[in-house]
Amino acid sequence: MELVTLFRILLRRWWLVLIPVAITAALALPDILNRRVVSGGFSAGVQYTAFQSMEAIPRADGDYQDIWLSSELTVNAFADWVRSGSFKQEIAASLNGDFDTAPLTIAADNERSLGTISFYYPSELGLNVIVAAAIEVLQTRSDAYFAQLGGEPAAVTILDQSPAVAAPPPLVDRYGPLLRVGLGLLAGIGLALLAHYVDPVVRRREDVEALGLPVIATIPKR
Repeated sequence: MELVTLFRILLRRWWLVLIPVAITAALALPDILNRRVVSGGFSAGVQYTAFQSMEAIPRADGDYQDIWLSSELTVNAFADWVRSGSFKQEIAASLNGDFDTAPLTIAADNERSLGTISFYYPSELGLNVIVAAAIEVLQTRSDAYFAQLGGEPAAVTILDQSPAVAAPPPLVDRYGPLLRVGLGLLAGIGLALLAHYVDPVVRRREDVEALGLPVIATIPKR
């Protein structure tokens, strides 16, 4: 459909476009006037390195290359473990049920011998306690999940720990009223187009030609 034709349809049936917009705007107005800043929870991060015990790494004297390779492989394995449900269960067990870990979200990544963990939780106090428990699990419980560690937890060193900070509200929360009005506008445009196609009235020369009929003459407007 050409833009000129679309513009003519919307201009002719502008009131149909405005009806859904007015309804959605009226419903969204209380949210706009009584707007509250809703936090998206809190986030914190940990950066660490890990490696097997020196006795578990077979190497030649003075060969430290295997130590760095072992550290890289350990961090790679830890990244997968941290993203699993077992790591979250270990945190819950460490907290003895003091905090609900169901809303906890954990993301992990690794770059060679450095691992990063991101935590997201609704409460700032709860997040700080959870991060401390996660570090303890990271340093003491790895041997229960990795037999290649030789029965000893991997040595984990925390390189950096960022404090809990407020995460921005979700996009849906910030722009929810505008999204509703936008959906109302789309609904109004669709309603106007539907009314145009079900309307049998012919108003313009182009409408007659679209039906495959020849135009013999036209009467100009005064």
